[in-house]
Amino acid sequence: MARRPLAALAAWVLAALLAACTPAPPGAPTAIARAQAVLRPDGGPVQSKTVALQHRWDREFPGRGGSATYTIELPPAPDGVPQALLFSHLGNQAAVRLNGVLVQQFGILGDPSTDAGHTSLHVVLPPALLRSDAPNVVTIDATMQPLRHGGLWQLRAGPEALIAPLAQRQRLLDEYASAAYAASLLLVGGLAAALWWRQRDAVYGCFALAALLGALRQLDPLMTPSPLPWPWWGWLLAVSYAAQLLLTARFIFLVLDRDPPWLRRTTYGVLAAVVLLPTLSFALGRPLLWTAGLGLLLVYGIGAFGIVLHEAWTKRRPLAWLVFAAGCVLLAAGGHDFAFVRIGASAASAPELAPHALFLFVLILAGLFVARYSRSVADYRALNHTLEQRIAERERQLGEAFEALRAQREQQAVSNERQRIMREIHDGIGSQLVGLLGMVGRHDAAPAALEEQVRGALDEMRMAVDSLQPVHGDLTTVLATLRYRLQPRLQAAGIEVVWDVDALPALPALAPQSVLHLQRILLEAITNVLKHAQATRVTVQARWRDGDPPAVLLRLLDDGVGLADAAAPARGHGLGNMAARAQAIGAALRFEPAPGGGTAVAIDWPMAGDVSTSSARP
Repeated sequence: MARRPLAALAAWVLAALLAACTPAPPGAPTAIARAQAVLRPDGGPVQSKTVALQHRWDREFPGRGGSATYTIELPPAPDGVPQALLFSHLGNQAAVRLNGVLVQQFGILGDPSTDAGHTSLHVVLPPALLRSDAPNVVTIDATMQPLRHGGLWQLRAGPEALIAPLAQRQRLLDEYASAAYAASLLLVGGLAAALWWRQRDAVYGCFALAALLGALRQLDPLMTPSPLPWPWWGWLLAVSYAAQLLLTARFIFLVLDRDPPWLRRTTYGVLAAVVLLPTLSFALGRPLLWTAGLGLLLVYGIGAFGIVLHEAWTKRRPLAWLVFAAGCVLLAAGGHDFAFVRIGASAASAPELAPHALFLFVLILAGLFVARYSRSVADYRALNHTLEQRIAERERQLGEAFEALRAQREQQAVSNERQRIMREIHDGIGSQLVGLLGMVGRHDAAPAALEEQVRGALDEMRMAVDSLQPVHGDLTTVLATLRYRLQPRLQAAGIEVVWDVDALPALPALAPQSVLHLQRILLEAITNVLKHAQATRVTVQARWRDGDPPAVLLRLLDDGVGLADAAAPARGHGLGNMAARAQAIGAALRFEPAPGGGTAVAIDWPMAGDVSTSSARP
């Protein structure tokens, strides 16, 4: 889409150029070749003479301003037929009179803030002021500033019906083309500047500066009055033009990947020279210095495009041939402007062609943008395809690794569970059976003691089996199962069981190992009650405590004889084992007197991880 506006703009500019270069139709206006002039240069004598048109003030009075009066006689005009004048260049400020009457004024005479010489000028001669029986006298008063291309150049006179189309074509070339060039340069230069800001690519940076400087020169005919006083404005335009040409050349070298240090140093050296020469030219009033600077630019351009030709010939690059062709057009246009506009080798007025030729490089840059964008899109697509393949391969590898890790974890879990069961059987049922075997070997073993030992072994086996069942975080069910296993023993011993368990939430982190430790702590506590407490009642309490972290509070209370020393209970290894198991599950274990007598075993068990309070069970 970006190529269509540029192509349309290029076609429009080409049409304007063709229209401007089209020969005049039959009956074309008369070209005025000479005028009587009174010349008043600053610091010099007044001169009266006949001058050929074009009359270039800077060429006759280099480095000096002044004023002039040009007088031209036109033949008698037919009655009622409007006549007109077409000035190709009239500057810098002027007043046009017909038979002594002012008909048009361009700027204020002597005021350098305006310059009428930017574009061609169309002046209509009113029929009421024209003479049909005697020559008509046109007087042109003009004031000129040094180095500003003042004077009177080509002049055409004739009927308004013939002058108007010529003026329209000339205005199309002078003003509209300048506006179109300036808009395109600002657009492409701004785009190049944005790309340089994002990528810091010297190709875009050079062209952005060249385009913006070229836009400044193209806007000059449209800016009235000038933003800066003369000669500062003239110096800025000259330096901008020189810098634009050199930055365009450097842009070309960068595009072709031809940027050796010696060429870079040469470019910057010429840039310094063509900045210095117009500075001295405007400061000293020496136009030849700026002419020398333009000549240096022309020589540099010939050498630069010789390098481009070598690059195109040796590497057979289409882009190099395209740049070379555009460079040839630019060199031809620059040579024309240097010879016919700057030096004035021809008596006829000649338009500047270099600004039009420079527009070709705008089109080249636009093409370069499209090519680089297309290449970048292709590269990104290829990269995305490669990344997709790599991601798919990595996902496959990760899937295989995950499956292998999952199988390894399953095997490890099975192995750990087997080891746990073996350890529990060895430490629990195994120790009970060993004790039972020892008692059986004694002839004086009491049947009650043997029965107690057998019951203990059965309890150990049942708890080991219970710990293998999935609990799904339901601590209430775990306690109920323990009650089901132990309550018959307590009731057989004449001990009443009071069950006081509140609703407890589901505990997802409740592991089988933790269940077994809790069961063994409570089993040991109940065994102690059976053996030592002489109790008639046992109360089991379970409470939930919100907090940070939340905790389960378990208490087993009896109404027996109590602890001789609650701070240091010491009878066998049972209490120490209980404390070790509590520590293993992260709980705090306390032995303390129960209210009303007896002993209380308190377990304060903080719960880590998620807790589902919505699934509490009574």
